[in-house]
Amino acid sequence: MGIGMGRWTGTRAGTRIRMGMGMSGMEKGFVFLDEVLRGVRWDAKYATWDNFTGKPVDGYEANRVAGSRELAAALLAAKELAAAQGFGLLLWDGYRPQRAVNCFLRWSEQRAKGEDGLAKERYYPNIDRAAMIAEGYVAPKSSHSRGSAIDLTLYRLDTGAIIPMGTGFDFMDERSGHAARGISGGEARNRRLLRAIMESSGFAPYEREWWHYALRNEPYPDSYFNFPVI
Repeated sequence: MGIGMGRWTGTRAGTRIRMGMGMSGMEKGFVFLDEVLRGVRWDAKYATWDNFTGKPVDGYEANRVAGSRELAAALLAAKELAAAQGFGLLLWDGYRPQRAVNCFLRWSEQRAKGEDGLAKERYYPNIDRAAMIAEGYVAPKSSHSRGSAIDLTLYRLDTGAIIPMGTGFDFMDERSGHAARGISGGEARNRRLLRAIMESSGFAPYEREWWHYALRNEPYPDSYFNFPVI
């Protein structure tokens, strides 16, 4: 379905939000990443109950990871660099509908009564949910919604084992930063390895999250898409 068949909302601070494309597919210029990165592993966390909100997130109707074609091309280069060193890519999130970001924002503002203790312990043990925005872990406007960001890690091609990075995905704590203390030397080397692969493939890191990378040259720098992943 082509871009001309959707519609734009009004602008805000120079940005545009693309409305959903309906039930028939993705926006033109986007792909499911596994269709380009043959053999890649993925686990779309926000389509499952295993994420910081404790339940599937609005806009994720299928456990697949999507992104812009430019994101897919850069990840293909990263996949080849990783494979040359004996590693594969495990993808956790790519394109994120704006409705999912809005869901995060609503969730962060809700009172924590009845909070999922297991999710808090696993993802944000040292902060309150209301602090996630101020601490930079949840953004009102995300590069994921522009189709230009990926959350990922590395695994060993020979054993399938995910390599240790010191924290898990979406662990909202200073230990998740690239310059974090309190992780082992091996874990720090693994983070540097992932960073080197991604930077060599056209990505920029986010200093607070070792798993998050965004394209340096985004195809849609001012557009925030809202079609669901189905």
